[in-house]
Amino acid sequence: MDGGTAEGKSLSLICGALSWLQDFEKKKQEEEARLLAPEGSGQEEKQTLASGGLACPNSRDASGEPDWVTAFVQKKEEQDLVHRLKEEQIRRKKREERLEKIRHNVQLKYAAKRKRSEEDETKRLLQLSKEILSEGAGAAVPEQLDHNEEELILAEYESDEEKKVASGLEEDDDDDLEEEHVTKIYYCSRTHSQLSQFVHEVQKSPFGKDTRLVSLGSRQNLCVNEEVRRLGALQLINDRCTEMQKNKHEKKSDAEVEGKKRRVSRTVCPFYSYEQMQFLRDEVLVEVKDIEQLVTLGKETKACPYYGSRYAIPAAQLVVLPYQMLLHEATRSAAGIILKDQVVIIDEAHNLIDTITCIYSAEVSGSQLCCAHSQLLQYMERYRKRLKAKNLMYIKQILYLLERFVVMLGGNVNQNPSCQVVSQTGTELKSINDFLFQSQIDNINLFKVQRYCEKSLISRKLFGFVERYGNPAPVVKTNKENQKLAGLQNFLMTLQQGSYKEGPLQSPPVEADSDQLRAASPLMHIEGFLSALTNANEDGRVILNRQGTIGQSSLKFLLLNPAVHFAKVVKECRAVIIAGGTMQPVADFREQLLSYAGVDPARIVEFSCGHVIPPENILPIILCSGPSNQQLEFTYQTRDLPQMMDETGRILCNLCNVVPGGVVCFFPSYDYEKQVYAHWEKTGLLTRLATKKKIFQEPKKANQVEQVLAEYAKCIKRCSQAGGQMTGALLLSVVGGKMSEGINFSDDLGRCVIMVGMPYPNIKSPELQEKMTWLDKTMPRSASQAPSRVLIENLCMKAVNQSIGRAIRHQKDYASILLLDHRYARPAILNKLPQWIRERIQVKPAFGSAFAELRKFHRGKSD
Repeated sequence: MDGGTAEGKSLSLICGALSWLQDFEKKKQEEEARLLAPEGSGQEEKQTLASGGLACPNSRDASGEPDWVTAFVQKKEEQDLVHRLKEEQIRRKKREERLEKIRHNVQLKYAAKRKRSEEDETKRLLQLSKEILSEGAGAAVPEQLDHNEEELILAEYESDEEKKVASGLEEDDDDDLEEEHVTKIYYCSRTHSQLSQFVHEVQKSPFGKDTRLVSLGSRQNLCVNEEVRRLGALQLINDRCTEMQKNKHEKKSDAEVEGKKRRVSRTVCPFYSYEQMQFLRDEVLVEVKDIEQLVTLGKETKACPYYGSRYAIPAAQLVVLPYQMLLHEATRSAAGIILKDQVVIIDEAHNLIDTITCIYSAEVSGSQLCCAHSQLLQYMERYRKRLKAKNLMYIKQILYLLERFVVMLGGNVNQNPSCQVVSQTGTELKSINDFLFQSQIDNINLFKVQRYCEKSLISRKLFGFVERYGNPAPVVKTNKENQKLAGLQNFLMTLQQGSYKEGPLQSPPVEADSDQLRAASPLMHIEGFLSALTNANEDGRVILNRQGTIGQSSLKFLLLNPAVHFAKVVKECRAVIIAGGTMQPVADFREQLLSYAGVDPARIVEFSCGHVIPPENILPIILCSGPSNQQLEFTYQTRDLPQMMDETGRILCNLCNVVPGGVVCFFPSYDYEKQVYAHWEKTGLLTRLATKKKIFQEPKKANQVEQVLAEYAKCIKRCSQAGGQMTGALLLSVVGGKMSEGINFSDDLGRCVIMVGMPYPNIKSPELQEKMTWLDKTMPRSASQAPSRVLIENLCMKAVNQSIGRAIRHQKDYASILLLDHRYARPAILNKLPQWIRERIQVKPAFGSAFAELRKFHRGKSD
């Protein structure tokens, strides 16, 4: 579905979907009531319903069974159905009563709170008495590691085959939390802010009062245990949390082996308590809450919002969640999301194909590989005596994998990665199988290694180990063991300095969190790469990127066929709605995602609605030449010419004279924007521009975007109030950058949007080339163009549509849109613009008439 970009979209999606759900539930209950009608009253009707009309006795049906057998079987099936419906009904009534009680009973809340504070007090006293007791005892145990270090040792590992007989440990806990999933709608969007915006829309809508809605998020967003939150990197938070739960379950089993000499006190999470989480679950279902409200509630009730919200999934009618959680299969099943027969709405889906590709791609650098290898080796040496054979076997396999990966980059895992220079630089692509054979690891079962990493939590233990020994601690006793450790610490220190202070060649780290992860546990990163290698051979490629030193080189897995991962979603759901403000062009969704995922074309319905904005409120113009009649064509060959950059500057100068408020100008890339800016500075054009509009540039760092936007908005507001020769501001932005998505330039913030040239992707990138080759091999060729050519054009036009859609955000808004490049006038390109723009666009061969139109438009509007 493709709707106008303005905000009404989510509201219409909610209302449509929830109305359907209400009708569906009503029908289901009527059907139930009919089937559960007291014996006798609806009997005949039920009989016919079961057999599809009565048959005469003694005849045989098609399968050759005598009729009475068939009738008997049907009777049995029908009784089972009635039995199941009865159970379901009882469950539903129970749930409704429970929630009703909470709605009306404030006492319940306080009782629950008081009970919790009493429990806390008891716990504290118990702990105190334990400590007093233990101080008297416990000096006589040999080579005893203190309990913090005890936690670093891997538990005995059994693979799934050996563990067919599972212990009945957790079952008793989960009984009352296992519920049938009611028919529901899963709504997902890109960012947490878009999701909370959606939740607020629901709260305001007519459905806000009686919809059971639950918001899901990552532990990073929902964890309320400060000690865990402090870890920062998502992977660390996840691992620590899983470990604490493991400890909770182990506590029970440990109680039985009390006799053993080592009793380890292991930390468990105080927020992970079933009673509290059940309470939270019901609170969530009673009243619509967004993520922030959920976290506040979790802190108040001492219950974990991450798990509490998951327990609310079965009974919820609307589940709101980020892309990653729905589209990534492992995350989906971990969260307890069951898609069978449910409805999924994917909003802001213009980048769905890229998103799936990104979620399933993974990259590791040479320095991460070497670092993980040395950490794991140290770990194995330190605890060799304490590790069981199974653990040693898997650790050795992982060490071998790491060693071979470094060999593939042309290095040696035992030497400092930043001192090894790569002999032949460049990029090489391989199929998964070729990569496995050439690195000589095709005899290792990657599925098993991956499962081992997941179950044994090895990367978490390794992180704890490095945290403990990676930073020099003051050494107190000087016995032999400690000298050995001091040496180990020094070694780990040099390693860290070695591999992280890489030469100035390396591009600056993108965001703080990836930096943190690099320092956190390189093995966690590598696990992602290992699991990517378990994709089917034809669906992905491995890219070997050799540059400068081994430390800077990398292995990257690239997913070519997102349909394989999307197919599972489509197969299970009753319906999938893919929605977005600017979905044009739609064809690549149909071809690359849907038909390739085996969706029956009859199942695909396209729906597109016009924009709420009246036609006279926008003025889209394609400009083919500038003020000095220079033809506008920004190809890689021509865009660097001084006359091209001069002409762009002249156009902007003219526009800034007639457009009030804010002008947003999009360039195809950061580099080009920089280049043009420098050129204007040199020629003095920048100073001329600056007399009319204050100039802002889009920052490269994400954390500075807010600030630049705030200054930009402030300046526009100031100018409109002051009146003077400064009429507003000019923002130089980049397509696909921070400003072209999710940020709204409504009203005075964007009265004119300019697109300089056509933002084609970089065709020289090996990843894009591989994707193009793959498309040409696997996709049907359309009449006029190769699929790869279509891909390039679609990527370009999606980016254009996304950027120009930023300016018109509501019904009363108005703006002019200027596309600078004569190539936009080609029919194939024109057709890829959104309909509401296409219907009103004017192609202007010369600048004069375009300028007159613009002046008339903005004058008319400001009057």
